[in-house]
Parts: sequence; structure tokens; C-alpha cells
Amino acid sequence: MSRISMYPITLDGKSVEEKRAEIKTYFNNTFDLFEKVFELLREDSVFYKKSEPTRHPMIFYFGHTATFFINKLINMKIIQERINPHFESVFAVGVDEMDWDDIEESRYTWPAVDEVRSYRNRVRELVNGLIDTLEFSLPIRDDSAMWIILMGIEHERIHIETSLVLHRQMPIEDVKVVDDFVLCSHAGRASENEMIAVKGGEILLGKSKEHHLYGWDNEYGEYRETIADFQASKYLVSNGEFMEFVKDGGYERQEFWDEEGLEFLERSGAKYPHFWVKDGNGFKYRALYKIIDMPLNWPVDVNTLEAEAYCRYKSAKEGKEYRLPSEAEYGAIYKQSGLRDIPELHESRANINFYHYASSCPVDEFGFNGIYDVIGNVWQWSRTPIRGFKGFEVHPAYDDFSTPTFDDKHALILGASWASNGNLIMQHSRYAFRRHFFQNAGFRYVLSKNEDSSEDIYESDALVSQYCEFQYGDEYFGVENFAIKCVRTASSFVTNKTKALDLGCATGRATFQLAKEFDKVEGIDFSVRFVGVGSKLKNEGYVAFHVKEEGVITEEKKVTLHELGYEDIKEKVQFWQGDACNLKPNFKGYDLVMATNLIDRLYNPYLFLETIHERINDAGILVLTSPYTWQEESTPKELWVGGYYDENGQEIRTFERLKEILEKHFEFVHREDVEFVIKETARKYQHTLSELSVWRKR
Repeated sequence: MSRISMYPITLDGKSVEEKRAEIKTYFNNTFDLFEKVFELLREDSVFYKKSEPTRHPMIFYFGHTATFFINKLINMKIIQERINPHFESVFAVGVDEMDWDDIEESRYTWPAVDEVRSYRNRVRELVNGLIDTLEFSLPIRDDSAMWIILMGIEHERIHIETSLVLHRQMPIEDVKVVDDFVLCSHAGRASENEMIAVKGGEILLGKSKEHHLYGWDNEYGEYRETIADFQASKYLVSNGEFMEFVKDGGYERQEFWDEEGLEFLERSGAKYPHFWVKDGNGFKYRALYKIIDMPLNWPVDVNTLEAEAYCRYKSAKEGKEYRLPSEAEYGAIYKQSGLRDIPELHESRANINFYHYASSCPVDEFGFNGIYDVIGNVWQWSRTPIRGFKGFEVHPAYDDFSTPTFDDKHALILGASWASNGNLIMQHSRYAFRRHFFQNAGFRYVLSKNEDSSEDIYESDALVSQYCEFQYGDEYFGVENFAIKCVRTASSFVTNKTKALDLGCATGRATFQLAKEFDKVEGIDFSVRFVGVGSKLKNEGYVAFHVKEEGVITEEKKVTLHELGYEDIKEKVQFWQGDACNLKPNFKGYDLVMATNLIDRLYNPYLFLETIHERINDAGILVLTSPYTWQEESTPKELWVGGYYDENGQEIRTFERLKEILEKHFEFVHREDVEFVIKETARKYQHTLSELSVWRKR
């Protein structure tokens, strides 16, 4: 076993108590290893620096993984009390250069490092207590409370690796040696690469919900593809092999770069790989915490755009068509290698899990039936954008793990690296990054005639598609579009129309509609699945989705900004991910807050109702709509605002309670019923009355 990183656990076993102890050990090892990664930062002041302009400072990541546990446990109603609501808001959402990412530093006041260390200790204590007491059965499945604990563990293990990448990008004077992270001590001349024949055939990807290892949502389901025989490089491309491309001026020759690649070159000014260090007429190499002589036979670390440029260079030079492997072709390589999944795979067989090194190593050190580094050393970029398999479903605790990346802008990385651990080293794991991002990633090339499918990106999430039709689709039975009706009513009560908030915005129709009335509108939803629709409409000018008609028969629909009349106002609109019960402090100063069909879906509506006045300007307007469909799946019964009998047997109605809760800060102005219709199929619709109430801040 690795000295510092425990091997992943399985979901099955003979004894619940033995598995409980195993999970506890795995959790504490994960927590310890994550904190050891941050020992690399030379002093606490470095926590407030960014190693990459499009990322948060390192203090964010130090707090993020701990708050993830609390936010998911709250979301799934496993716990009801927060440890630190402020931390659990500001550390909640990372960045992936999405339109809804918030990297404006002026909106953040970061806490002291010691405060975050103390917070992490409290989270550790809470999670250890839950592991000791939660009821669960074997095998653990994704509807188990213990699954959420495993989700938090595996999420932190992802950030062990991604944080190491960020630390490696820090100026060398900002990091220090940590003895447990041992660099490979040997290097040599680059090995001569060659092509190896790989057998094609039908490739089956994906796994079932009964699999014995933890998985993220994108791993489940099934994908089949029949591919022809092809050839793959025996080794990953080494620093020495890539050196020829650099010396031939590959970074200056535009013919080797696509449009996105040219944008990357212009933005970054890159002339050679990111982890190479110019040294006179040559180069040295940036390892985790040390600059060393160039290890020519270690794999080169590059992004997808650099890897593809190299393939075009090599193709032009040799008159062949080299390219990156597809996900299916990698599946064929894996099959031919004879590799087995965990736990049969021993970690000593590859450069993974910190077992051998905390760095890359020679590309000819770990072979698998004649092909080297099928797993481990560095990740391998592919030409395949990540998409869900047939049968893909989001997990309710983390519905935005994968779906925001189903945009043809995130390329799959294959095979794991020296820093990969936990789920990252499992056979079926699937991770994808933007093509200009740096990871512990390199590439191998293939000679292949296999064709890749290309298709319009239609919203494949059934619930999101239903809401797209509800907000942007047809009107039914003479009932006006709900978003348009609510905006018209709400706006009629507002005097100053500078800034509005559409809270619980779903796919964003009301957000855009409000921009016809207000100078600035922000749309916030808990789910990135929904926020991503509005963002896509703003940035790409269209949204495409499937409308269910009957059984598996669907109708394809597409709506555009131009058709909706929003082209001239789109810049007034901004979408964010957020928790209505625990919003970041910068969301304030609104003349209107509109929360449509929201309060009966919150895990604690009182947190929202008792604090929303802090975000509204004097004489500003709060508009609530709700059908008051209280249910324990969304809100614990003791936190329902209405719809129950009190201890004296008296009916407690929601509107009357709203008046009691809001009267301190708001004056009641108006209420009315608003109809809405949601299409389920061609012959089944939801027809609902939502009560709209208007409140003016005193």
C-alpha cells in the first residue's frame, strides 16, 4: 500500500461494522492527505495567491472540500444544522470558466487560514460521528446516506490532484519540500517511440448501478461502438520527443493550431510547454516543488490544444494522419493491455496513487502487454468530448457534477496520473477538462480511420427539458406563459427599476423577461443544470431540447434569442449558482426579488424568509409565488411554513404564516392566483394554481 494514500474501498463486504471502520479509515486518510498537499505552500500568505488567473486563490480550495460535505449532507437532509453558514456559502462553488462562475475578488472576504483549519477539524469530527452512527446496508448503493459520505471523500480526492496541479503552477519561491512527496530520481535519454497494432471490435463502455466501486453519474449507463483495428504509440510522448516540435518552431507556426489553439497562444504567449523552464539555450523542468534538469524520457505535460498541434506537426512531417485517441479506442487499448480493475489491480503495477513517486517517471518504466502507461504516469488527452451514456441520470445530491461539461468544450482525459487516487484510478472513471486547461496530463497518438460522431447538443436531461418547454415552449389550453405573467405583475409594483433578482430562476425565462424592465437582472438557481440553460441561451443564442410526446418518442425543439426578442437585452442578464437559504453576501441591493415556486422546495424556507429583507432596497418589492405543495422530500415537516395542523389541531395555512414572518420588514400589498401548465406528454399535463403575493419593504 502507498505510504500516504489508501487504496479505494469497495461498496460490498461481509460486515457492516467492518465496512464502517474501513470507510472511517479511508475518510481520515483522505482528509490527512488533502491537508498534506497544502503543506507544500511555504507560508500562510501564499494561501491568498492565485496560481492561475481564472481560478480562486488557494484558500478557497482549502475550505471547499470540507464545506462540500456539509452542503451535501444538508441538501440530502442527513443533517439539519450548518457549522458555519458563511464558509458554506463562499467556499461552495468553484470555477470552470463557466458564465456563472464568480471570480471577482472584490466580492470575497477570505477568512484566516487558521479559521479554515479549525473549521476543517469540526467537519472531520462531524463526519467521523456520522460514519459511526449512520444506518446502512451492504452493498452500499447510491440511495444510501453512506453514499453521500463516500461522495464527499471522492470529491476531496479529486481535489488532492487538482490542487497539486495548481501548487505546481505557483512560483517556486512560494512552495517548499514535503518529504512524503518523493520525486522520481532517475531520468535519461528519450526512448524511441513506435506504433503498436491494436485490435478493434465492439467496445462496451459504462457500468451498472450494481458495480462494486463508487462511481460518479457519468460512469453509469451503456455505450457501444464498433471500431476498426488501429495503431497506437507504444509510449506516451516524452519531453524529448516533444522537444523536436518546440525546436522546429511549432508554437509559432499557425498551420498546426486550430482556432481555439491560436486563441490559447495569443492569450498565454506560450512558446513551449507550461512546466518547462527556459534556461539559457535549453530548458529545465518544473516538478512539484523543485526545478530539475530536463527529464527527456518523462512524459511531456501539455493541454489538448498543444497535443493536437503536435499531432498535426507529426502528420505533416511524415505524411500520415496522427491524432489523439477516442474514448472507445482507449477502451480497446485497455482491453488489449490485460489490465484488471480495482481491487485486482495492484497499485505497484503503475505510477499511480503516490505509490512510487510524486512526479512523472520514464515512459518506458511500466508496460502492459507491450503498451506503456496505459494507466498512470500522466493522464492522456483524448479527442472525445464528454457526454452521458445511454441511461445517464444525475444524482440528486450532486446534479451538476457532469452536466455542465456536456457542451463539446470539455475533452476526456484517460488513464490516470501519478497523483491520481480514489475513483480517479478506477477503470470506469470519466473526467473531462477544457482543452486549454493544464492537468497532470500528456498524450499518446494513434493512426486510425475510425470516424467520430458529431451532433447538435440537445438537452438530454428529462427534467430540464420539461422546464425548457414550460418556460420557452408552447402555451397550452389558453394559459399564458407563467414567467411572462409573473414578470408583468411584479414589475407593475416596482417604482425604481435598477436591479432585480430572479431567485429560483430555473432555465431563466423570467430573468430575460425582467431585463426588458430593469437595468440589471441576476438569475440564481440551486442547480447548475438549470442555470446552464439560461447561460447557453445568452452566450450561444439558442437552446435545444427534447419534448416528450409518448413513451420514448420525443419532439426536438429549438428556441433562439432572436425569436424571443432578447438579443438587445442579453448583456443586462447574469446567471449564478446559489442556495436561496444561504446566499453569498454580495447578492444585495435589489429593487425587486422575485422567488417563483420556490419556498415549498427549500430545505429550510425560514432561513430565506427571515433574511431576504437584507438584500432588498428600502421600498423594494418581494414577490413570492407558490402552489404550497409542501412535501417531506423537499422540506422536513417541522420546517413547513404551512399546510399542517399545530399542537392544538388548528390549521396552519401558508399565507397567514407568511404575513407573520414578513410583517416586521414588509408591508403586504397584493395577492392573486396565477395558472401554469407543464407538459409531461402529448396527453398528460400538470395544470396548477400558484398564489402570487407582493410585499413592499418598509
